[in-house]
Amino acid sequence: MSKDLGVSTILYPTDLGDHAKPVFKHALALAKQYDANIVMLHVVEPLSDTAMAFISLSVSKDVTDKVQKATMQEILVKMKAQLEKFYADECNDKEGFSPVKEFIVVGGKPSEEVLRVAEEDNVDMIVMGKSTRKVRGIRVMGSTARRVSRMSNVPVLIVPNY
Repeated sequence: MSKDLGVSTILYPTDLGDHAKPVFKHALALAKQYDANIVMLHVVEPLSDTAMAFISLSVSKDVTDKVQKATMQEILVKMKAQLEKFYADECNDKEGFSPVKEFIVVGGKPSEEVLRVAEEDNVDMIVMGKSTRKVRGIRVMGSTARRVSRMSNVPVLIVPNY
């Protein structure tokens, strides 16, 4: 890849989990190499239907909806602060290199939101972790990485994060 291929914006979706740092280092290295910007994305999944049904047994639907909306807004604000802190902690380049142009925190299904943000922000590449789990002792790719890599209209770099 080179600048003439049009790599100017990289989307870095993260769950801010234990293995986020090595994946972010790849995104930073690519941004530096190609003088690209990074859009950092964190997706907060809403409560499941089962959890909502359980909560609604105790309170009315109106109260449940209000509580869920208020709670989600509070979580989004806190996660944005955590995303910004993660960046500040990890991007300690002494040359003043600061490629992140935007921090986005949204609620929704991770794969759908990654693809939506990639399209809306006209990114040229997605750099994300593999988010593996073990099935019968074998590491398998997480569903978000699998869906994004299948459905994306731009190149997706999936970095092993274990």
